[in-house]
Amino acid sequence: MWYNERHMSKNVKLEDIVSLSKRRGFIFPGSDVYGGLSGTWDYGPLGVQLKRNVMKLWWKMFVDERDDMYGVDAAILMNKKVWQASGHVDTFTDPLVECSNCHARHRADKLEDANKCPTCGQTGTFGEPKQFNMMFRTSVGPVADAESISYLRPETAQGIFTNYKGVVDTFYPDLPFGIAQQGKAFRNEISPRDFVFRSREFEQMEIEYFVHPDKWQEAFDHWVEQSKKWFEALGLPADMVHELEVPEGDRAHYSKRTIDFEFDFPIGREELMGLAYRTDFDLKNIQDHSGKNMEYQVKGTNDKFIPHVIEPSFGVERALMAVLTAAYTEDEINGEKRVFLKLPEHLAPVKYSVSPLLKNKPELVEKAREVYAALKKKYGAVMWDDNGNIGKRYRRQDEIGTPHVVVIDFRTLEDGTVTVRDRDTTEQRREIPGSI
Repeated sequence: MWYNERHMSKNVKLEDIVSLSKRRGFIFPGSDVYGGLSGTWDYGPLGVQLKRNVMKLWWKMFVDERDDMYGVDAAILMNKKVWQASGHVDTFTDPLVECSNCHARHRADKLEDANKCPTCGQTGTFGEPKQFNMMFRTSVGPVADAESISYLRPETAQGIFTNYKGVVDTFYPDLPFGIAQQGKAFRNEISPRDFVFRSREFEQMEIEYFVHPDKWQEAFDHWVEQSKKWFEALGLPADMVHELEVPEGDRAHYSKRTIDFEFDFPIGREELMGLAYRTDFDLKNIQDHSGKNMEYQVKGTNDKFIPHVIEPSFGVERALMAVLTAAYTEDEINGEKRVFLKLPEHLAPVKYSVSPLLKNKPELVEKAREVYAALKKKYGAVMWDDNGNIGKRYRRQDEIGTPHVVVIDFRTLEDGTVTVRDRDTTEQRREIPGSI
């Protein structure tokens, strides 16, 4: 009864997420011991597990469980011609302004006040915006000259398109089919901000879905529904996800139709993922610049054409931030505030924690170690926790999202049962370890 009377809050602030992430070992500022590096983040023991769980779920849903999907893992460094042909060298830019007073640089289209520097507060100190290319330029080989120029990829999509012909020639799949990839991308953001939402190094989960030109609408609608299933699998409440039909003037030059799925982040309603109909732009562009034939021939016919493409593009960090936002919960039990992450069990970085009721009782510790070893072998994501009293352990495990805490007490020594505590309800039950 007391559970139903608790007050629960979902008014999540960004500082709540940042504080919990750093305090509990999810996410740390990059290079923090040396003063950090703006726009970079390191994932701690719990963060990397949560991140992997998100990526594993995506791969399971969109690759392993489908018979029309092929996975690739393209190189981060690619021939510079890839980025010249795609237009990134010339057009992958953001407007940059510099304050003449403090010399701080800002992205012009993201300023709250176009005439006021957010760093020093002075007005009228910005010059005309300049286009700043966001690609990280580097050199390949021992000599840094024009021929050695390469770039850290700003997106993973081109790695898929450059492998399209290899997949078709090797597997000759029937249309429609997709090529999926997860991997790092790099953008030299002028002003990275909002925790991991916009950073200089991030991971993408992208699909290029190749279809007959006459059947793009059917495929587009399919991926709208698949995207919604993905949000549900992440545990995102439906009323926090919104569809935005992007108008023609705001779409990317290659897109004939785009839907942005937005989420109510602590920083406001922002893009979570995008779904674009890229037509035959990319494959035709590759064909024109490389001289390689990108046509698809329908089996048993002379019908040849360049397929059109539907692109569902997912950002790992944004998905992670949405998951943390949706899961972050505060309630009150017996007049005491409790913070916990109400994570879906399949995403939780720790599935079970195991504790002896008292760590100074060898018989309890020995039995607890036995139970821990068995659960560790079965589930993998199991934590040993004997730090502090049992109440503190419960609070700590709640805060990192552990669904179940297993406690070995004196009754365990008598009848072999253990206490299993539920994260969300805090209710406790007795179970035989082998049944967990």
